Amino acid sequence: MLRHGHLFFYLADESGHVLSLAGDNLDTDKNSLLASGSRSDIGDWQLHLKSKEVLELHYSGFRTPHIHNLSDLVQHNLGAQVRKFGQMLLSDSSEDSPNILVFQISASIPFKADIAFVSGTKVKTSKVKERVSRLTGASLTSLLQDKQTEFDVKFEQCFNVADKLEPDSTIVGKAAIANMLGGIGYFYGQSKISIPENSSLRGHNFISYWPAELYTAVPSRPFFPRGFLWDEGFHQLLIWRWDVHICLDIIGHWLDLMNMDGWIPREQILGSEALSKVPEEFVAQYPSNGNPPTLFLVIRDLLDGMEKNKFTATESKGITSFLERAFVRLEAWFQWYNTTQKGKEMGSYYWHGRDNKVTRELNPKTLSSGLDDYPRASHPSDEERHLDLRCWMLLAANCMQSITQLLKNDNKPEKEYGSTAKLLSDFDMLNQMHLHPLVGAYYDFGNHTEKVRLSWKETRVGTRELVREVLEQPVPRFVPHIGYVSLFPFMGKIIPSDSWILGKQLDLISNSTVFWTDYGLRSLSKTSSMYMKRNTEHDPPYWRGPIWMNMNYMILSALYHYSKEDGPYSDRARVIYDDLRSNLIRNVVRNYHQTGFLWEQYDQKKGKGKGARLFTGWTSLVLLIMAEAYT
Repeated sequence: MLRHGHLFFYLADESGHVLSLAGDNLDTDKNSLLASGSRSDIGDWQLHLKSKEVLELHYSGFRTPHIHNLSDLVQHNLGAQVRKFGQMLLSDSSEDSPNILVFQISASIPFKADIAFVSGTKVKTSKVKERVSRLTGASLTSLLQDKQTEFDVKFEQCFNVADKLEPDSTIVGKAAIANMLGGIGYFYGQSKISIPENSSLRGHNFISYWPAELYTAVPSRPFFPRGFLWDEGFHQLLIWRWDVHICLDIIGHWLDLMNMDGWIPREQILGSEALSKVPEEFVAQYPSNGNPPTLFLVIRDLLDGMEKNKFTATESKGITSFLERAFVRLEAWFQWYNTTQKGKEMGSYYWHGRDNKVTRELNPKTLSSGLDDYPRASHPSDEERHLDLRCWMLLAANCMQSITQLLKNDNKPEKEYGSTAKLLSDFDMLNQMHLHPLVGAYYDFGNHTEKVRLSWKETRVGTRELVREVLEQPVPRFVPHIGYVSLFPFMGKIIPSDSWILGKQLDLISNSTVFWTDYGLRSLSKTSSMYMKRNTEHDPPYWRGPIWMNMNYMILSALYHYSKEDGPYSDRARVIYDDLRSNLIRNVVRNYHQTGFLWEQYDQKKGKGKGARLFTGWTSLVLLIMAEAYT
C-alpha cells in the first residue's frame, strides 16, 4: 500500500525584505527555481528545488513581523483549504510583499528532494547553475557521505566507545551528540526582570534587562528552545569534548549576561519566539533567586584536563587565556552566591525564592534549585539549610581556588576560596548540619511538618479547588525525604572512602524501596510521604519519582570514583556502578529505538520515556555514560 507524505519547509526574512516567488505555478521539472530576493549582507540570492521523483508542490506567502506565529498561519491556511476543498494542501497564494514563503512537497513515501540556497547570484562569476548542481543530486550525496565519515571518525576520537558498545547503542550515542550540537543557537532580546514589592517603580511589575545576545545549547528545540543556566553546565560536559572552542564561546556568552551584582538570570527568554513558548507567570526573572552554578562542572573538567595533558598546547593556552578574561565575572558570580544565598549558620546556604504564602501548593516549589517540586521544608524560612546548594558552593569554591592557583592571582583575605572550600569540605561539620545518624541519610533542614495535604474546598458557589491544609505546627527539624538531594555529598565525593556513611549511601542506592529501579535511580524514595504526589491540582509529580539523566550521571561519576579508591566499599561500588550503567544505557537505547526520541525523564516503574520528547539536552549525557567519561 502506497503511503503519501507531506514535507513543509519555509524561507523567512526577519528584517522584512520581500521574498519573490518564481511564479504562480511552480513546476520544478521545467525550472528548479522556487524563490529569490536580495539583502545587503549576501546580495541577490535564489532558492532551488531539485528532485527526480514525482512531486506535487504547493506554497503560501505571508507578510508578518512575527516569525514565531508561523505555525498558526500555516494551520489557518490549511484549515481553510480543508473546509473548502477537503484537501490538506497549501493555497498556492500569497499576501502582498511576503517576507515568509512556506512550501509543501507531497509525494509517495519514500521520496528524495534537494533544496539549495545560493547567494551572490547577480555577480558575473556567480555560475548559479553549476553551484546548484554541486549542492544537489549525486554531488550532494558524495559530500554528505564524506561528512558522515568525518563525523564517525571524530565521534570515536572524542568518545572512544567502539569497544564498549553494541551497534544499536552507538546509533543512540551519535544521535545524542549530533542533536546536542544541532540545538546550539543564537538568541537576542531582553529578559524581563521582576521588580521587588518595595521598589519605588510603582505601577510596574518588571523592567527590561539590557538587549543581550546568547550563544547556547538548549534542552529541547521544540519544547524548550531557549537557554537554561543550570542545564547549560551539563550540556557543556559533552560539548567541550567535541570542540573546546565552542564550549568556551558559550560559557563566555553566559557570563556576559551577568549584572553588576554578579547575578545571571536563570532562564533566558530572549526574543518573541522564545517568549511565545513560556507561560506568562514564568517569564519574569527574580534577581534574588539563583540556579545551580553548573558551569563550574565544566570549568573543573577543563582544569583537570589541562593538569592531565588532555589538551594540545594551543588548546591549553586558549583555556588559560579565557579564564584570565573571565576571572572577574567568575569572582562576581561566586560572591553573589556566597553572600545572597547564605544561611544563618556558618557553612549553610538556602535557595531563595520559595513562597511562604502559598495556599495551593502541597510543598512550596524551589524553582531556583532546578529541582522544582522536590520536597523541601513545608514552611519556607531563612532557617533553612539546603544540602544541594552547600555542595554546589563547595564545587564553586574549589574551582575558584584552582583558577587563582593557575593564574597565580593573589588570594585576598575577603576572597579566600581555599578557606571557603576547607570549611565546606569539613566532613564533621557537614554531618552535624545534615546527617541523620540513625538512618545514615543526608537531609535538608528547615521549619517542617509532615502533616500537610491538599483538600478540595469550595471557593465560590459551585466551584471547588485543591487547597493546602496544614494539620500541625511546623518545627525546626530535618526534612525526612530521601531523594537526589540526599546524595549530593556522595555526588560531590565529599565522603571519605573508608567511612561507614559511604556504605550507607550504597545501601540506599541499591535499595529498591529507596532509589533502585531496573531503569535508573528514581528521584525520590518510595518511602517519602511526597512520592509521586501532585503538588497542585494542575502539577503532576516532576522530581518526585521519575528518573533523570543528569543526576544519574553524577551518581555514576561518584560510584566510578569510589570503585577506584582504596577502602572497604570499592568492590561494592563497582558492582553497583556496572549494574546502574547497564540499566541506564539499556533503557535509553530501548526507548530511542521504539520512539525515535531521547526523553526528558523516564518512568521509574516501566522505564518509559516521559515529559518532553526530543530532549537532547542533559539526557544526552547517556553518551558520556557509554564512554565512561565522568566529571
